[in-house]
Amino acid sequence: MKNLLVVALMMSGFAFGQVKKDTLEKEYKLEVAPYKAEKKQKPYPLSKKGQVFVFYGWNRGAYGNSDIHFSGNGYDFQLNNVSARDKPTKFGIVYFDPTWFTVTQYNFRIGYFIKDNLAIVLGVDHMKYVMKQNQTVGFSGYISDPKYAGMVQNGQVDLSDTQFLTFEHTDGLNYENLGLEKYKNLIHKKNIDLVWSYGAGIGVMFPKSNIKLFGNERSDRFHVAGMGTDLRSSLNLVFWKNWMIRAEAKAGYINMWDIKTTLNNKPDKARQDFVFGQILAGIGYTFNTKKYN
Repeated sequence: MKNLLVVALMMSGFAFGQVKKDTLEKEYKLEVAPYKAEKKQKPYPLSKKGQVFVFYGWNRGAYGNSDIHFSGNGYDFQLNNVSARDKPTKFGIVYFDPTWFTVTQYNFRIGYFIKDNLAIVLGVDHMKYVMKQNQTVGFSGYISDPKYAGMVQNGQVDLSDTQFLTFEHTDGLNYENLGLEKYKNLIHKKNIDLVWSYGAGIGVMFPKSNIKLFGNERSDRFHVAGMGTDLRSSLNLVFWKNWMIRAEAKAGYINMWDIKTTLNNKPDKARQDFVFGQILAGIGYTFNTKKYN
């Protein structure tokens, strides 16, 4: 009986020791298991600090009526409530030929996300502004030249024959602007994202104004003429992670106090201010400046 008891104790001790050994080995393996870094997920497009996008598109514009004040040697007058329109180019190869891109009413943007969902955006809005020729407008002021003073009848002047004035910013009404835009992801699918943005911008007006006043040689040159500001909102459809279709609407205010009207730098000039609206659409590309697994 004693022998059986000794054998039983020896076997139980062996079994207990084996279990303890197995447990220690498992714990040791857990302790020395290699550390696996958490995999970083690629962020949504148009959302993370460090992301960049570029965009190119085309616009249509609308302008509020404005009072245009002209001053120079022998004249100082104002045309009241002058109406204008944009000048879209007929659709064709000119929209895609890079050697002719300035002919169209185009927009360019480059944006950088300074914070998550917040981007600073540098833009060029190449709009076109054409005074409607077939209109009669109010007149106040004086003109010393009897020929052109005689065109004023009962406080109004008829512009339709082009002899008194032709007035355009068609090369163009260039708004060089810096904006701040907030972005929000509305839809996130495997290969499709829909992102909404809103913001505001401010910038300088750098028009090439085509103006012919009183039969003078046409003034046609680039010149910093004033400033503009705007509010904007856009929808951005991002597909295949990087490509983007953007549709944007904006409304703003333009004040140009130094428009060159003749080839004489001084004192001939005009000034005007007006509100504007713009819709635009085009294609872009978005990418990360940081690496993600």
